Amino acid sequence: MGRWKEERARRGRNWMTAMGILFLVAAMIIAIRDLFLISTSYTFGFYLDNFVNSEINNEKFVIGMIIGGGTLFLWGYYKKQPDEGPPDEHEWRRFNR
Repeated sequence: MGRWKEERARRGRNWMTAMGILFLVAAMIIAIRDLFLISTSYTFGFYLDNFVNSEINNEKFVIGMIIGGGTLFLWGYYKKQPDEGPPDEHEWRRFNR
């Protein structure tokens, strides 16, 4: 019974990593979809040029989603776990304003 409670307590803590993975998967879906749609009408060079031109397009959102998803993934992966010890002097000051 104790092991089950420990596993249940751990579930749901790392939502930032899950959101990061979701952003990365969505970015890959958008990039592959745009690659397929653009490459049927234009060249692959036109697709790559959309990443560096000055227009706002789906490729810029893909770059932003990869950066945001990577940040969320790393932040959730390396997030400090809450410790069970007594609060130190800085935490006392924060809670007793």
